Formats: sequence, structure tokens, C-alpha cells
Amino acid sequence: METLTPHGSATLDVRAELRAALSNGHPPDLALLRAAPREELAQALADLSPTELGRLVTRLGDEALADIVAELDAFDAARLLGKLGRAQAADVLEEMDPDDAADVMGEFEESEAEAILQEMEQEEAEDVRELLTYPPESAAGIMTPDFVSVAPYLTADEALAQLGRVAEEAETIYYVYVTEPSSGRLLGVLSLRSLVLSPRWKLVSQLMYTEVTRVRADADQETAARLLDKNNYLALPVVDERDRLLGIITADDAADVLLEEAGEDIERLGGSQPLEEPYLRASIFHLFRKRVLWLLVLFVGGAFTGSVLNSFQSVLDQVVALTFFIPLLIGIGGNVGSQTVTTLVRAMGVGEVHFRDIFRVFWREAAVGLLLGVVMGGVTYARAWVQGYGFEIGPVVAVTALFIVLWAAAVAAVLPLVLHRLKIDPAVVSAPFISTLVDGTGLFMYCTIAQVMLGLR
Repeated sequence: METLTPHGSATLDVRAELRAALSNGHPPDLALLRAAPREELAQALADLSPTELGRLVTRLGDEALADIVAELDAFDAARLLGKLGRAQAADVLEEMDPDDAADVMGEFEESEAEAILQEMEQEEAEDVRELLTYPPESAAGIMTPDFVSVAPYLTADEALAQLGRVAEEAETIYYVYVTEPSSGRLLGVLSLRSLVLSPRWKLVSQLMYTEVTRVRADADQETAARLLDKNNYLALPVVDERDRLLGIITADDAADVLLEEAGEDIERLGGSQPLEEPYLRASIFHLFRKRVLWLLVLFVGGAFTGSVLNSFQSVLDQVVALTFFIPLLIGIGGNVGSQTVTTLVRAMGVGEVHFRDIFRVFWREAAVGLLLGVVMGGVTYARAWVQGYGFEIGPVVAVTALFIVLWAAAVAAVLPLVLHRLKIDPAVVSAPFISTLVDGTGLFMYCTIAQVMLGLR
């Protein structure tokens, strides 16, 4: 069933679809459920009683429900499975990829998670237990242990025969990894295509590619995701300190990580600490706590701006017209700084810019700032001339605009790289922060330039 929104787009009525399935005894349309927005699907499933949910599992089957649960946020998935009996929840988790199942199990209380694991098949339960030992923000925390490996001494024919026996369990074979049988150390990798097309008598060691890009288990998940994305891999092997192959990170998991990190950066750029849960699930106090610190920091910056105004009160009293241009000038500086910060944080996030590029970045942004400063100085002078202050105040505001733009561009170019070098997320140099910084320093520059050019004391 579909309903039309005011904009004319089709939106799935998930509740109606589920209710219809429960009433007529037929399974719901899986394609329609998968097409539904994640939050809408989660809420519709959460509204079902445990009895209704149990009937839905019977209609769908464990595998189909596992596909749906894997699309949900881990918290919503755990809340849903919590309505089922432990044995039934275990059956659904067994059908999920180990990494997705581990994410869901991480949302349960430790005792409840262990009780459900006890109901699972031993092999699947061990995979999930192992994944739960790794930090959730690490590369190992998002990997799956479902990979295919072969020994280097096998012939292509023997390797293909081995793959045929494990193909059903592996479901999708991204690459064939070559490992040392005794230690599990990663030796090389080859594609399924090269294995199939090679002469049957050739050894795997002759076919494999030994320069394998890999990531350590304790590496940050964002680093691993960007490495996979940059190289356009389908999967990235994860190894321990002894170079033993532990699992692989797939492209879809990397995409989820990059989407999550992008959301966090956007929140930081807006002057707020990122939320660890969906917005509507966060408490009022939690939202308050995430925002109040930055507001206090920005308050200090605003207080500095007030102090500058107080220090130069005599200058402003002598030429009252100078005050008319204060909002315009500090607004220009804040906008330039915000543009520069946003551009650089994005470039750093995708690995285009590093600390070693700091001087190149500085000179590039200084050049851009000079050009922008000339333009903004010109239009600022024109603004002063239109208001009748062209001959006296016009040169002051034009020169100030040039210097403020240069200053904002220079600070915004260097500060993110320095913070990243100090292991501080550069996204914390948010638009509100850089605007507040430029407000105070720009006002100081304006009043100082006015003093010099107008001969004030």
C-alpha cells in the first residue's frame, strides 16, 4: 500500500502492510518493507506486540526477518529482538552477518546477550563473541570473519574445489585470500576470475598478488573505511600484530562508517558535539549536554569582542559612523573563515590534505584571501560611498575588509591542520567558532586601522 505525500512522492505505509499481513495470513511484501525509511520501519515493528511479532516471524521466516533487522539501527534491532523469546532471537541472529549480529548484541545487557548466545549454534556464537571483544570504533569492530582463504601450495584446480565446498557458507566471495596454513598469516590475494581462468596445474603461490593492502585490527574504523573507499576495493583484509588474517571489511560496512562520520562532522561544524543515538531517541538533558560546552566557549569569544569594543570606545565616539560598518566587516570575516574551514575539513577527511601540506595550504588560501579581500574591499568602499562616507570612512572600511579577509583565510587554513596534528578532531573548528574568533580580532583590526588612517587617539 502506498500513500502520496504533498510533494507527490510515494511513501510506504509500513503499518498498514504489516497489519494486512497479520490479518490475512500472508507474508508482507519484503521489497516494500526494504524500501521503507529505516526509522519508519523500526517504529512500525516496535508498535507490534510480542504475540504479533511472533506471528510475523512465522509468516516471514528467520532469514527474511534477519534481512529486515540488518537494515535497522542496532538499538532498534535489539529492541525488536528483545520482544521475541531467546531461542527465536537466536535463530534470527544466526541468519545475520556476524558483524551485524555483533552490533545488535552489543546493545543488550551483558547477561541477556550471553543468554541469547547460549541459544545460538556454537560456531555462529563464537564468531559474535570474538567480534564483541574488539572496540566498536576499531577496524576489527566492523569486520566480518566470513572470508575465503586457501593455502599457497594448492593448484588452481584444488583451490577451486575447496571454494566449491565453502561457497554456500561464504555467500559472497569478494577475493580469495592466501594464508599460511600453520599460522594464518596473510601471504597474498587473488581474484576469483584469475583463479578460474588460470591453467589448472598452476600453484596458487604463482597466481597470487603479494602486495596486499591491509589494515591492523586496532586501527580506527574511519581510517580503514577511507582506505577501502580510496582504492575502490570490494573488501579490505584486517590483520593482527602478527599479520594473521582475522576478517574483512566490506564496501557496504565502509559506506556506513563514512556516512556516520560525515554526520558527526556536520554536527561539529554546527558547533555541537555529535550524538551517539538518533535525535528523537536522545533525552532533553543529553541534547543540552552536547551543546552547552560549545556555547560557553563561544560566549568567551563573544565576551572578548565586547572587551575590544570597550577598549576602543573613545575612537568610536569620535567617529560614530565607524559603528555602522562593524556588523558588515566582521560578517565578511566570519563567512570567509567558515568557507575555508569547511573546505579544508572535507579535504582532510577524504585524505587530500595532510599536515605536511600546511605551507602549500597557507599560501593557496592566502592567495585566494587576497583576491577575495580586494573584491570585498571594493564593494565595501562602494557601500560606504553610497551612504555618503566615501571620502573619509570609505578607505578605512575598504582596507579593513582586505585585512580581515586575509586574516580569516590564514587562520582558517592553518588551525585545522594544527589541531589534527595535535590529535584533535579538526571539525571542532566549527563555523561558529571561527566566526567568533574573527569577530573579536577583526574588530581590533578595524579600530586600529581607523586610528592610524584617521589620526585618532
